[in-house]
Amino acid sequence: MSTAGFGGRCHRRCMRVLVRPAMTDEPTIRFEDAGVVFPNGTRAVTGVSFAVRRGELVALVGPSGCGKSTLLRLAAGFQAPTTGQVHVSQVPIGYVFQEATLLPWRSVLRNVELPAQLAGLPAGTRRELAGTAIARVGLAGFEHHRPAQLSGGMRMRTSIARALTMRPELFLFDEPFGALDEMTREQLGEELNALFVAEPFAGLFVTHSVPESVFLATRIIVLSGRPGRIVADIDVPFAHPRPPELRYDSDFATVAAEVSRALRHAGAVPA
Repeated sequence: MSTAGFGGRCHRRCMRVLVRPAMTDEPTIRFEDAGVVFPNGTRAVTGVSFAVRRGELVALVGPSGCGKSTLLRLAAGFQAPTTGQVHVSQVPIGYVFQEATLLPWRSVLRNVELPAQLAGLPAGTRRELAGTAIARVGLAGFEHHRPAQLSGGMRMRTSIARALTMRPELFLFDEPFGALDEMTREQLGEELNALFVAEPFAGLFVTHSVPESVFLATRIIVLSGRPGRIVADIDVPFAHPRPPELRYDSDFATVAAEVSRALRHAGAVPA
């Protein structure tokens, strides 16, 4: 994948860390000149074209209201494009929202097994799937806690575990860490990085944080202000897994500066 218009990649110290997750040739999702106009006449996005394959985690950055969440809704099939097309493979999809959206009367286990329950799986199977997902996000031992007994970070881990239950091949994240404190946000980013390495998926990750996008993504798509259009498609050259100290590397700063230049060039100041 190419970087649009802003030069400057780093291929030195940043390539010291292991390998990229393997990508497949066939896109899991493909946007072709996609646009959305709301019933009130508001143009949310226009002329958006890009593809995401298994083994790619693509971050979407841009100002508030530029259509990032709209693109996730198109990917999930919650909304149809007004113009153009969106092609999505017939694969399991996981969706993590800005809020944890947990059912307060259910335990962690019962919240996490909900997708399997809705799919009609037997009780034993769905509890096994939920237990595996809970362990993967580091919540073993909290299965019987209710949301009110959890910290904000633990509630978001529960939300991610719920999305993991059906082993999604397309993972959609709508700024899931935005309401968390910086330390928790970084920790969850590292855990998501580990999940991506362990079982690569095709992912779209909405964020307003440039450093978060650089740490997590294999590519960063920068959108202009409304109507959102792609102004840059930037490769992130760091291999996986990514150590926490990468955030303080000069090469990391180089990529972050490239993303920030793309945002300024488009007149987009991230909110």
